[in-house]
Amino acid sequence: MIPLNDFTTEPEALIQAQLVATERVLRSGWYILGKEVKEFETLWAKRCDTGYAVGVGNGMDAIELGLRALNIGPGDEVITTPMTAFATVLAILRAGAIPVLADIDRDTALLSRESVLRCVTPRTKAILLVHLYGQIRDMDSWLLLARDKKIHLLEDCAQAHLASWKGKVAGNFGDWGAYSFYPTKNLGAMGDGGSVNTNDLALAERVKVLRNYGQSQRYYHPEMGMNSRLDEIQAAILACRLQWLDGFTESRRKIATAYFKGLRNPLVRLMAEPIEEENHVYHLFVITCDKRDSLAVHLKAKGVESLIHYPVPVHQQVSCPNILRDPKGLGNSERHAATCLSIPCHPQMSDAQVVQVIDALNSFT
Repeated sequence: MIPLNDFTTEPEALIQAQLVATERVLRSGWYILGKEVKEFETLWAKRCDTGYAVGVGNGMDAIELGLRALNIGPGDEVITTPMTAFATVLAILRAGAIPVLADIDRDTALLSRESVLRCVTPRTKAILLVHLYGQIRDMDSWLLLARDKKIHLLEDCAQAHLASWKGKVAGNFGDWGAYSFYPTKNLGAMGDGGSVNTNDLALAERVKVLRNYGQSQRYYHPEMGMNSRLDEIQAAILACRLQWLDGFTESRRKIATAYFKGLRNPLVRLMAEPIEEENHVYHLFVITCDKRDSLAVHLKAKGVESLIHYPVPVHQQVSCPNILRDPKGLGNSERHAATCLSIPCHPQMSDAQVVQVIDALNSFT
């Protein structure tokens, strides 16, 4: 079976480097907010070309902390997408704000500008873009919209490590970019982790306070914060994996190029190709098919794993019956959720496996 992700075939040199890094932390006797976190924050900020990166516990916390650092909370509306991991919306709710769901563009599954405009009210404080599946698009238009409406532009970059638009990496466009380092991400830890990347020093410093109980200095708590700290072992591992990220990203793009060239089944629809190669890092390669469930069974029989990202849009979750949304509905999101399917696109795939996936998809009837 060709898995969606395969950590067991990662390079031995990377495995050994992570073992060395882990031992270094264990022998240091310092496990929380030490030099490993500071060094990774510096490396990650530099690689993203942001002024600052603040390591936190996970990607959901990164969004909540970012919202709280901007004083976005009770009574404030944040427009985002229903086609995302539930953590995006849960973070808005945990910050005390009100999520408002706009529909997506059918060809990209990213937020629709027209739908967002329908959702803007006097209570709107921010648009939270989700760079879904690893793609970043039309940032000039989003910056103009946010400026025109005098609201914050924020970025959920959980799937978009190193994706860029006109040479600027995700996380550089809004007030901040929230990253996840969950193990399956393009840059993943051996557990949970995340960061808030920003070019605003005051915002970065406030996130540092909020992530550590609201503590400005030991035992002094000027704010009501939370416990959300990237630990030393995960930071050390991430610094190792960061050295491989560019190469792994190129491997993902090579696989995606082969899929775009090789998939010729009229029953299988491809998402829109990026305008420039740099715009997509293919955290996931997603197709759509009206007979999605039958296709998944067919792929499994051909030795190809697949998953759905995401089968239930946020507004259809039983925990969100009254969530605010575009008054014209979320039809594109519902259609995408019913037809989307993710196929393997991980850096360790062999050329033969890529051909096997293509053949399996083209043979579906």
